[in-house]
This record gives sequence, structure tokens and C-alpha cells, in this order.
Amino acid sequence: MPRVVQFAIFFLVVLALTAGMHYYVWARLIRDTDLPSRRALTWLLISLALSLPVGMILARLLPPAVSRWAIFPVWVWMGLLFLLFSLLVSTELVRFLWLKSGPVDPERRRYIARLFGGMIAAAAGGAGIFAVVSALGRVRVKEIRIALRRLPKSLDGFTIVQLTDLHVGPTLGRPWLEDIVNRTNDLAPDLIAITGDLVDSTVARIGPVVEAVRGLRARHGVYFVTGNHEYYAGAPEWMRELERLGVRVLRNERVVIGSGDDSFDLAGVDDYNAAGLAPGHAPDLARALAGRDPTRELVLLAHQPRAIHEAAQSGVGLQLSGHTHGGQIWPWKYLVYLQQPFVEGLVKVQDTHLYVSRGTGFWGPPMRLGAPAEITRVVLTSAG
Repeated sequence: MPRVVQFAIFFLVVLALTAGMHYYVWARLIRDTDLPSRRALTWLLISLALSLPVGMILARLLPPAVSRWAIFPVWVWMGLLFLLFSLLVSTELVRFLWLKSGPVDPERRRYIARLFGGMIAAAAGGAGIFAVVSALGRVRVKEIRIALRRLPKSLDGFTIVQLTDLHVGPTLGRPWLEDIVNRTNDLAPDLIAITGDLVDSTVARIGPVVEAVRGLRARHGVYFVTGNHEYYAGAPEWMRELERLGVRVLRNERVVIGSGDDSFDLAGVDDYNAAGLAPGHAPDLARALAGRDPTRELVLLAHQPRAIHEAAQSGVGLQLSGHTHGGQIWPWKYLVYLQQPFVEGLVKVQDTHLYVSRGTGFWGPPMRLGAPAEITRVVLTSAG
């Protein structure tokens, strides 16, 4: 499917959803409260609603250095809109029961609407400020230890630094990426794994920004698998660019990490939704594992957690994934469960470990609420 068609579909879906959310917020916070400034607030909300599609268009037309300033306040408003919407929905049951309890004086109805509206606006504003500070603050390093039964004892303590969902593009630029590169290198990893959604724009627009990944250093190399956003931004072009920058792209293939008996297998697959987004692209774990010695340990890089079921059936020891952002803005994580079996953290499915990172960057609103970003240091230990 051409990228312009993908963007048009995405644009229309976002437009429809945000229009509905704006109407709901208007009904509860402006219409029901009947404030003296109702007309001015209505026009303000209309302007904010229009800023979303305008901002998304400008982000694609203006130079990245300029579009970043145009899109940033727009994305902040989208995050605040989601928080307002979520908090308002959470009070609907109370509102319904109160209205059904008997006749309500119009003046009291207006007073209650204003009281609830003020509390919700204040709560959303406070949560929004906290979320922006969290998203734009220093990304923490999270360390996890995973015991693998087939890992050679000689590789006990082997470290993989996982970066995922950086979403370099409209809001996250080169200084931020350079900091992530430097902090990753400071961890002295044996291997670096980038599990998709590295970029949110084309090579032509942000190639010089992503050039910073050339600086990543690990004893056994830097590896990458595609996420869904690479396909929106031109996956074939990005694969060629990353290879030029010294990053090994794994497309349904397997490589040996180490040598002789002191080694394990590393495999990577295309994104779960790659089929139809680029010619010849689709996840194919069977191809990646063809001819594999099942007595050897196997680590799989797969962007989306839902690849775990096939991985568990195929004898994978550990799958590293991202995609979910841990929900990014609470309570979005509960909706993510509608698509993914797991949203964050370390779990085990049959004999296969799965670690789902919350992501290193963010997408859309520069906010993280209840899901802090992470650079993940995975320490492998031998359970054999």
C-alpha cells in the first residue's frame, strides 16, 4: 500500500476519533457547565481541534527543525485531550446515578457540573504536566536478569542493551538520540538490539538525525528488526540506511553470536504487520530458524509481543519486544491488551521468556504517565 494512502487512512481515523473526543469534552466541560465564557471557550476548543490535522500536515511539509516547534504544542494538546476524556468517562456512572436519583434543580445541576468540571480539568492539567516532565526527562536504565537453560556457562553475564520505540522524528531529534547512544555505550554491552520503531519519518527528512546511531558500540555488534512505523516511513530505504550506518538488519534470519561452544543464536523477524506494507515483507520465523540446532540457545528479536505464541512453539529461549510503550499514558495500557497479549515486563509462555520494554522514546504526545521510558540492560545467565 503506498505511504500516501497509509497516511490518508491514518489521518482520517485520527480525525474522526479526535472530533468525537472534542465534542464529548465540549458537552461535559462547556455546555453542561454553562459558564459565562461559554462562547469563547467553544471557539477555543474548535481552534484546538483544528490544530490537530493542521499540525499533522505541517509536520510532513515543513523542515524537521521547524516542524518540531509546530507539532509539539499540538501533540501536548492531544495528550491533555485524552486525559480529559478518560477522566470524564470515569465519572459517567456517578453522573448517571445522580441524574436518575430523582428531580434535580437546574441550578444545582449546573453547580455540580461546574464542580466536577473544575476538578477534572485540574486533575488532567496536573497529570499532563507530570507526564510531559516524565517523557522529556532523563531516560532511566532498567536492568533485568534472565536465566536461560541452554546458554553456555562461559556466556553467563552476557549483556544485551535493548533500545526500542525511539520514534526519532517530529519531536525527538539528534541531541536526544546522541544522549541515548552515549548512555548505551556507557553500559559496555556485549550486544545492542533495536527492536523496531526507531524512526517516524523518511530517510530524506531525518537521515542526518539518525546518523547518530553510527556511534553505537558493542562487542558483538548492533542488530535491528523492523517495527510497524518503519513501514510508514519507508522500510526498504531505512534498511539500506541502517546497514550503511553499521547496524545489522535481521530480516527473518539467524546469526551466531560468539564462536564454537561459546555461542548462541540470535534471530530477527519482520514486523507482525509487515505483509502488505512493503513488497516481499512479512514475518517468517520458520525461515529464520530453518536448519537450526535445537540444543543451542536462541534469542529472538520481534517488535510486537504477539509473536510470542509462535516463538514458544518454536523453541525460542527469549523474545525481546517493544511496540506497546507500556501504554505510555495511563489508562491506555488497558486498551493495548485488546491487541497484544502482554504490555510490559518479563513473562514466561511455556518455556519461552518474553520481555516487553516500555520503549525508549514516545510516540505522539510528549507524555508518559505510569509508563516511564527505559534503556533496558538484559543480563543473561546460564540456568544449565
